[in-house]
Amino acid sequence: MYMFTLIFLIALGFSLALRLWLAQRHVDFVRRHRNQVPEEFHGSMPLESHQKAADYTAAKTRFGMLDACVDAVLLLIWTLGGGLNLVDQAWRSLGVGPLFAGAGVILSVLLIAAALDLPASIYRTFALEKRFGFNRTNVSLFVTDLCKSAALALIIGVLLILLVLWLMESSGDYWWLYVWAVWTAFGFLMTWAYPTLIAPLFNKFSALDDDDLRSRIQQLLERCGFQSKGVFVMDGSRRSAHGNAYFTGFGRNKRIVFFDTLMETLTPAEIESVLAHELGHFKRHHVKKRLLFMVVYSLVALALLAWLMNQTWFYSALGIGEPSVYMGLLLFMMVVPVFGFFTRPLMAWWSRKHEYEADEFAAEQSDARSLVTALVSLYKENASTLTPDPLHSAVYDSHPPAARRIAHLAAVGRGA
Repeated sequence: MYMFTLIFLIALGFSLALRLWLAQRHVDFVRRHRNQVPEEFHGSMPLESHQKAADYTAAKTRFGMLDACVDAVLLLIWTLGGGLNLVDQAWRSLGVGPLFAGAGVILSVLLIAAALDLPASIYRTFALEKRFGFNRTNVSLFVTDLCKSAALALIIGVLLILLVLWLMESSGDYWWLYVWAVWTAFGFLMTWAYPTLIAPLFNKFSALDDDDLRSRIQQLLERCGFQSKGVFVMDGSRRSAHGNAYFTGFGRNKRIVFFDTLMETLTPAEIESVLAHELGHFKRHHVKKRLLFMVVYSLVALALLAWLMNQTWFYSALGIGEPSVYMGLLLFMMVVPVFGFFTRPLMAWWSRKHEYEADEFAAEQSDARSLVTALVSLYKENASTLTPDPLHSAVYDSHPPAARRIAHLAAVGRGA
């Protein structure tokens, strides 16, 4: 057995065991606190809503445990089990040349993986989400979304994969710098194009028609020095009862988007405070910091890939009989997340730090009490648990636990 085979198996087994242990801790912790609303939320969170959130969280987490086991088994089948080899040999037998064979192998594996994930997606949408009253997607809309996503992935994916593989084959030892430049440019292009070219394929976006609220939002934007292409309401209720708000795009192509479900839930003051929080991410340069991180991360990752592709043990240790550029790329895409799991606590901590900073900005630009009531309302409507397991939260959660976040806002509000 190759040393890297053993390292891979240990990392996969340990990360899976850790994920399952954390998930079970989370379920047990949430269920232990199911019958008592935390003191901070007495009077604002009905016991019935708290119990629904606990049950929803437990159900999602248990299904996530099953999903993690299936993913680990499939990864072993693809690599050491010979799955990638079978697909590779099938394409090689067609005699189409390494560039198109490589694109064919990668696309085939991605399509097979998507097909294998389809039953889980159907269960999440039509069983789990429906059981808790969140799903509003019908079969026709689900299939339409699936077809649109597949078509976009094929159109964009084929061109990108062919370009990347061509650069890897023809650009010499420093191909990874060229691929990095292309990947970075592609990421910025997709971020720019998403609001106006891609998102409207799936959802309807309408200009905010509440004059008073639009005026209130415009005043907030002017105070914050933020310019956008407009404030839009998205028909999120076609698919789900969950509410949300987000920024999208960059430069002059930025948009502010509210789910229609959010508009039905919150008051104008609460909507303003939620928007102020989102603006906080912009004003505290969180978006730029994350983009910069991804640019640097992708450069380091591609440099590592360039080194690994020249190591024969990288292929042999993962069950690949014939090394190739495209197989090295595919193996890297599959295996790196196993090791990347161990960086999750650091990334989650960084994200939570940004959330606290955005809350502080919102408290400066709007009423902190309105943000608190908005958050409580969103916790209730989205069935987000108020009592996550602390260790599970530290590893996974991009947002601070509800009690800590609201305590922080209360402290900031008193100091304002």
